Parts: sequence; structure tokens; C-alpha cells
Amino acid sequence: MAIDHAHWAAYLLAAMDERREVQAITKQVDELSVDDAYAIQAALLELQLGRGDQLAGAKLGLTSVAKQEQMGVTEPVYGWVPASTVLKAGQPAQLDELVHPRCEPEFVFVLADALAGPGITANDVLDATEKIVGGIEIIDSRYEAFSFTLTDVIADNTSAARVMIGAEGIAPREADLATMGCVFEVDGAITGTAAGAALLGDPAACVAMLANHLGKHGQQLDAGWIVMAGAATDARPLAAGTVATARYSHFGTVTLTAEQGA
Repeated sequence: MAIDHAHWAAYLLAAMDERREVQAITKQVDELSVDDAYAIQAALLELQLGRGDQLAGAKLGLTSVAKQEQMGVTEPVYGWVPASTVLKAGQPAQLDELVHPRCEPEFVFVLADALAGPGITANDVLDATEKIVGGIEIIDSRYEAFSFTLTDVIADNTSAARVMIGAEGIAPREADLATMGCVFEVDGAITGTAAGAALLGDPAACVAMLANHLGKHGQQLDAGWIVMAGAATDARPLAAGTVATARYSHFGTVTLTAEQGA
């Protein structure tokens, strides 16, 4: 039976709006292919843009071995960054807007020029990049018990929820991205350390993978967008009062706080 992409997109949007977890799609259909999952993701984005949101960029997920092992998958996933999900500097994350959030450090590319696949290389990515900064992403799967398959998480826009982007950055060839270090702390305790090489060897190569993936669908990464290359460490639960800090060897420090809200 054909998958009703619009139905499942509305199903996931309702879960976001109502801040409630729902049963994974793969537990309700006979088979959910990768193509169907990305079609649901596209329909979900269309619903979000249709009510006034805009696109701020795109993202990769599961680009580190740590993340792939944590989630039980073996390949990266691709998603979108709606403008409504980008936190301003110092803006707390409101937990009452989320289901069961987790936070993780990110390597973020700010594009000066568009990137349109196929055939994009890591060098092309560096040529098109204005600067690279640090960030912290909040992921928030809408699925019960934060449990899902690869195709479930693709449909759910790779668990995208919120992101805070650091102010400090470097020019794309100012330093070796593979050796850039990141220390992630939650409430003062170090929960993970990694270098850029944890992102499949080269964060810029990850962005190239995304540009080439979009090129297959006639899409591109636009100038001015942010592109999250992925988390180098595993994600940590985010609770009321939590202070998460990502310390980067070249990007300075990014700090995210969480509060319960109304």
C-alpha cells in the first residue's frame, strides 16, 4: 500500500504543536522506505513554511560514529533548519515547547555562496563558506521513548528542534577542521570531547554530502544559510535549569540554558 506522505507529515506536525510523543511511523506501516521518509519530511517542511516559517538552513545528523552507535544506525541523515528554531544569543530554550529534548555540540558552516550538487567536494564547500562557527543543537524526536528507525528519524526532520549559533568563527581555511577540538559540558561536568575528524573525517565533506543529496532532488544550499555538519559527541538530556556549554578550540564558547517556561 502506498504511503500517504501528507497524512504522516500532519501527524508529526501535530506532535510538535501539541508537545506530545507519538508512535513511530514504522510501527504503523508495513514498510517505510528512505524515499518515502524524505517525501514525508518534505511535506512536513511545506506545512511549516505554509504557515509563515522560513528556511534558515539545512543540517546533517548522525555524521559521527558516536551518534550512529547511540541511535543504532549506520548512515547520515539530512534535514532542514526552519528560522523559527534558531535561538538568539542568550535566549533560553523553553522546555514546555518540547517533548523530550537533548542537546549536543555542532560544527556550523555559514554560507556566502550557494552550493548545488551533484559533484560538490569538500574544497567547493570551503570556497562557498563565509565562516565556520560553533553551536549547540537541541534535538527532540517526537517518537515515544526517543526510539526510532533510520526512516522514522528522516521523516521527523532528523529530530530538529532548536539551535543556538555561536558568534565567534573562523575563515574556512584558517585552521584544519579535522583537528579542531570540542569539549561539551553539562552543568559543569564534561560529557564528551571530540575533534572535527569525528564527523566522518572532515566536517566540510559532510556538507558536500548534503549538497549532493539535495542536488539529486533539484535542491541546493542557499547563500546566507547555516549548515550544521553534525554533532561530534553523543546527545545529553536537557532539563529545567540545565546549562550546556560547548568549548571549541577555534570557535570560542557557546552556552545554552534551559528553563521550564509557562
